[in-house]
Amino acid sequence: MVTSCEDEEDEGQELASVSDIEALGNQPVRLAIGTIDERVALSSADLALQNGAILPSGISRDSNLNLDGLPNSRHSSLSQPDCLINNPPNISRIRRVMFECKDPIEISLVEFETYWPFIDNVWVKQRSNSSKEGHCTTDYYMCRLRRPTHRTSETRPLPEGKRPRKKRVREGGICNFQIKVVKFEGAYSTVTIARTPGSSRVHSHDLDYIDKVKRNSGLMEFARREAVKGYLPSSIYTKFQEEPAKLEEAGGKFFTVTDVRNVSAKWRIQNPEVKLVPHDGYEYQKGHGIVRKRGSGSDSDSLVLSDAILKSSLPPDTLSFPQFPLDFLEPYLPKHDERRHLPHVTLSYASSMDSKISLLPGMQTVLSGPEAKLMTHYLRSRHDAILIGVGTVLADNPGLNCRLEGAGGYGGLGRMWQPRPVVIDPTGRWSIHPECRMLRTAVEGKGKAPWVVVSPGARIHPQKLMMLKGYGGDFLRIMEYNQDWRLRWEAILRALASEGIKSVMIEGGGTVLSELLNPEYADFIDSIIVTVAPTYLGSSGVSVSPDSKRDKEGKPNAALNPKDVRWMPLGQNVIMCGRIRTERPFTSNIE
Repeated sequence: MVTSCEDEEDEGQELASVSDIEALGNQPVRLAIGTIDERVALSSADLALQNGAILPSGISRDSNLNLDGLPNSRHSSLSQPDCLINNPPNISRIRRVMFECKDPIEISLVEFETYWPFIDNVWVKQRSNSSKEGHCTTDYYMCRLRRPTHRTSETRPLPEGKRPRKKRVREGGICNFQIKVVKFEGAYSTVTIARTPGSSRVHSHDLDYIDKVKRNSGLMEFARREAVKGYLPSSIYTKFQEEPAKLEEAGGKFFTVTDVRNVSAKWRIQNPEVKLVPHDGYEYQKGHGIVRKRGSGSDSDSLVLSDAILKSSLPPDTLSFPQFPLDFLEPYLPKHDERRHLPHVTLSYASSMDSKISLLPGMQTVLSGPEAKLMTHYLRSRHDAILIGVGTVLADNPGLNCRLEGAGGYGGLGRMWQPRPVVIDPTGRWSIHPECRMLRTAVEGKGKAPWVVVSPGARIHPQKLMMLKGYGGDFLRIMEYNQDWRLRWEAILRALASEGIKSVMIEGGGTVLSELLNPEYADFIDSIIVTVAPTYLGSSGVSVSPDSKRDKEGKPNAALNPKDVRWMPLGQNVIMCGRIRTERPFTSNIE
């Protein structure tokens, strides 16, 4: 059953595509990548520039441009024939995200190999661990400035006529930032970057400082590719300086001609007979170095992609980021700067006027309009996990991912904004197989593989377990029951917290939602967000309602009264937001 605005595209009932929302106003949109706290408003022009104006790396000015297979790009017919700095998309912001590492970053192996060279100057590798099967490798890194201060030793006698080099003392021991890079090889190979337990929360310096200390290998590779073509280092440097914005985005704010000489020295030694020349259209002028010849036009103008091309690079089921205000949701959403014993839990579903979520059990029923559908996908992007019962999975075969433009698989980096699907299946009823939508979504890079919560008595075939693990999912076995011999919600939430889940959005189905609306669970549920549709589904529909309650005298009493309630019209729907937890859980600011 669809409890909110589940994935209707299988039946051709897409409610809001990228083009459907063009008339909703000129409100800010979100950048394609970033941590939870970085989902702040950026202009449409910024997004277009970040996503399209910079082409992927690895393409020289003399090669045919082919972007097929590179992350976030399908423009195989575009080219920049004379561009030396071919940065990957969003390189500036992604470098900052990977430098700050506020939250764990899960990306594909291809994306890691694309972006890591542009941030490797920050890190020094400490050690590596591998699993027995060899499917998982963990590399531990520390910030380069964590190493002890380097002092130059006694200089050796120099050959006659050679001047001593000016060496600067690199100060060390000033930053205790440490990370681990976990590489998992399976049906969908992933790389997860996260801070280690003993790491500082932030660097003691900014990214510019480390870029000044050492250049990254991605930038130096651009220079090396030109050097092996036989160009003068000064000519390469001049060409680089003609693209200052791209140079700075790639970490080259302090790039010098000496860097080019150093990276080309090995090739020059191996090819002493080659006479180095300037680039076509450039010449040496005494007192000015390498300059562009008069009358020669610039062939390296930045290529700005049109909105139509940007849209065509995204999957057809991509949803436009909401371009209408959603600030009213903020008080009810998780705060990721808090340390909690249990995750923040949000109940979210779509309901009719008579509190029904479906016309019949197992029947898809669309209750959310286009705006409410976008809001639900936005809510998904703000939570670490989506939780549903096995009945909903068997009835709907949902994808449980975020399809907003900018999410992982929809123009974003890796799995960012993609929540972890969690399925409550105590007896192991779900016959998970490679063709189910959750696994297909994971393989396509549009979401994460599910975690399935089971009881001790559930019989899970070893082959089924290994298959799910191969897709990046897992089975979580819960040992605790309540008085009705059901799995205890506190145990489930505690297990999710132990796996790093800080927030959970519970979408259905009716049994799960009705149970959690009972007052005995009020200490575990933080907020509720209900999309109310202007329709009545009738008495045969699937309802969401807590059990009837009575007071001490036996008189009927209200089962649940949410606090801080707010109603907000949104298209054809009305959104009801409220708090359920009466007291805030133990929290503390992370030091």
